[in-house]
Amino acid sequence: MMHPDTELRYINDEIGYGVFATKFIPKGTIVWAMDDLDQVLDPVFVEKLDPLRKQDVQKYSFRNQYGKYILCWDKARFVNHSFYATCVATMYDLELAARDIFPGEELTDDYGTLNLDEPFDCLPEEGTSRFRVLPDDLLRYYPVWDEMAAAAFQRFNLVEQPLKHLIRSEHEAAIKEITEKRRSLDSIVHLYCNRHFPK
Repeated sequence: MMHPDTELRYINDEIGYGVFATKFIPKGTIVWAMDDLDQVLDPVFVEKLDPLRKQDVQKYSFRNQYGKYILCWDKARFVNHSFYATCVATMYDLELAARDIFPGEELTDDYGTLNLDEPFDCLPEEGTSRFRVLPDDLLRYYPVWDEMAAAAFQRFNLVEQPLKHLIRSEHEAAIKEITEKRRSLDSIVHLYCNRHFPK
């Protein structure tokens, strides 16, 4: 589920829709949390879908570390890519604001964290030599994303958390210990989907 202070907006014909902040969302805020309305689809099931539905599932979902497709039920599926993402993924079925996000700003992810099935060509962004997201980007860039997530977690207990009730019980203790600086962050590299999983 996306943060409540967000809305879906049309950007242009090339990009389509995106998710934008309607109010100030400070760094360290949970901006997305997996909830029980999100669909978890087995790759074998997805492979057997008719071409139209399979195409949309692959376009609007991401894969977790077990190779399952996660299809978000709400506007989260419209979060666009940026190499300068405003949100950062974690190992705890949630994403945090990687920096302060101001009203009218777009919430973005680096699609390199999403275990894409195929390479993804991107619109050019000034200041980066990256122009394509690859299925194994997690293995290359996880130290950068881990650092971003660790910095965001330092603000976790200092900001309002309207999605905190969606933290999964299996992650509560780890998040509490991380925010209290009694435990190190689990690296996002463990989200990498081993391609030996069946498609």
